[in-house]
Amino acid sequence: MILHCFSMPSASTNASRTRAGRISFAGNSTYRRPSASAGAALRVPLDRLLVETDAPFLSPQAVRGKPNQPANVVHTAKALAVERRVPYGELEAAVERNGAALFGW
Repeated sequence: MILHCFSMPSASTNASRTRAGRISFAGNSTYRRPSASAGAALRVPLDRLLVETDAPFLSPQAVRGKPNQPANVVHTAKALAVERRVPYGELEAAVERNGAALFGW
C-alpha cells in the first residue's frame, strides 16, 4: 500500500505501523502555510517514506505557480530533510532504498 500525495497526518501513525505501508509526500508538504501534512513527515519511519512530484500539479514552494516536473522532487525531499532534521543525503539515500525495495530497481 502506498499513500500517494499524503496529506492526512492523523493517519500517518496507523499507516506506518504496517510493514506493507509506504507514505509518499509531494510538493504540498513544502507550502509555507500550515498544511494538513505538517508534522506528519516526522512520524513516518524513514524506511516507509517516499517522495514524489505529483507532476504537473502541486509544485513545491520553491517553484510554486509553475507547472511541476519530475526534477522538482528534490525541493520536496530537501524540505522533508529539514523538517526531519536529518542531512539531505541521509533522506535521499533512504528514499532511494525504499523505492528500490518497493519497485524492484
